[in-house]
Amino acid sequence: MARYTANKCKLCRREGMKLFLKGQRCFIDKCSLSRRDYPPGVHAHRRSKMTDYGLHLREKQKLKRIYGILERQFRLYFKEAERQKGNTGANLLVLLERRLDNAVLASGFSYSRNHARQLVNHGHFLVNGRRVDIASFRVRPGDVITPASKEKTVKMVKDAKELNKSQTVPDWLEVSEAEMSSKVLALPKREHVPHPIQEQLVVEICSK
Repeated sequence: MARYTANKCKLCRREGMKLFLKGQRCFIDKCSLSRRDYPPGVHAHRRSKMTDYGLHLREKQKLKRIYGILERQFRLYFKEAERQKGNTGANLLVLLERRLDNAVLASGFSYSRNHARQLVNHGHFLVNGRRVDIASFRVRPGDVITPASKEKTVKMVKDAKELNKSQTVPDWLEVSEAEMSSKVLALPKREHVPHPIQEQLVVEICSK
C-alpha cells in the first residue's frame, strides 16, 4: 500500500496550517510551522497570488493529508459520498471520520494518526473482539474497539492515553478508562469534524 514517508512538517508548512500529523508534538514550540510559517522550497517567498483553482486544490490536499490517504483512495471515498443521500461534502467527511485509525486516534489510544494507522495495520486492535488490521475499516454504531491483550499493546495504549489526557473525546465515541475500550455510540456528524475544512471547495474540484 502506498503511503507518504517524507518529512510531515513540510505538509503543514505547505498548507499554511497545522494538520496535527505528529500528535501532541504539534502543540509545543518545536512545531516547524511556529518557527517557519511559510511554504517549503527555495522560492517560497516569491510565489504569486493564489488562483481560484489553487484554492480548491489546496483544500482537497489538506483533507487528503489530514486523513493520510492518497488520490486513488480519496476518489473512491468521493464517489461513495456522491451516491449517498444528503450533502456530498458532509458525507465525505463522515466517511473519513469513520475510519478505524481515526476512531483509534479520536479515542486517545495513539500518539498521532500515523501511529494509529501503524497500530491497526499490525493488528494491535480488536473490533467487537475480532482482530482488524485494515486502517480504512469503517466503524459502525455499536462497535467496541479494544487493544489486543498483549502486554506491549496495553502499555502503548496506556502511555498514549496519559499523553492525551487533555484531549476531548468526540460525542460519537464513549471511552471507558477502566476497560480500556471505546464504543461507537452513533455515526459522526459534520460538526464532529475538528478540522477547518471547506468541503464545498473539495466537492467543486472533484466534480469537474
